[in-house]
Amino acid sequence: MAEMTVRVVTPDGERYNHHAKFVQADTLAGEIGILPGHVNLIAPLDVNEVHVRRIDDDSHMDYIAVNGGIIEVKDNVVSIIADSAERDRDIDVSRAERAKQRAEAKLEEARAHQEDNIDEVKRAEVALKRAMNRIRVASSR
Repeated sequence: MAEMTVRVVTPDGERYNHHAKFVQADTLAGEIGILPGHVNLIAPLDVNEVHVRRIDDDSHMDYIAVNGGIIEVKDNVVSIIADSAERDRDIDVSRAERAKQRAEAKLEEARAHQEDNIDEVKRAEVALKRAMNRIRVASSR
């Protein structure tokens, strides 16, 4: 059976390393599905979840919350280099909920003063997107 290696690396080290038969990820250009033998590519990733169907467990999908980065596919190796990444089982949901609440409050405050600092609005929107991504991935367990 054809397979590929999937590695997720962050500045803190390797977060995931398994053999897989399918990977789904969201790039800035849209969603991609990767099977063994996929053409080589490099693409920027959006803040979203990555799905991995491992070779050893056909009935289970691994979910990884990825906060941006890049994906490279080359010679049946899928490498994801991200600012941060967490597997569903490693996410502290209560911490993610608190982060979501803080981001919502910052976003509301930033929008009230949007004319002063548009960058604050964008930062708050990204923080909220990341928190919601972590919550969504954790709920997929």
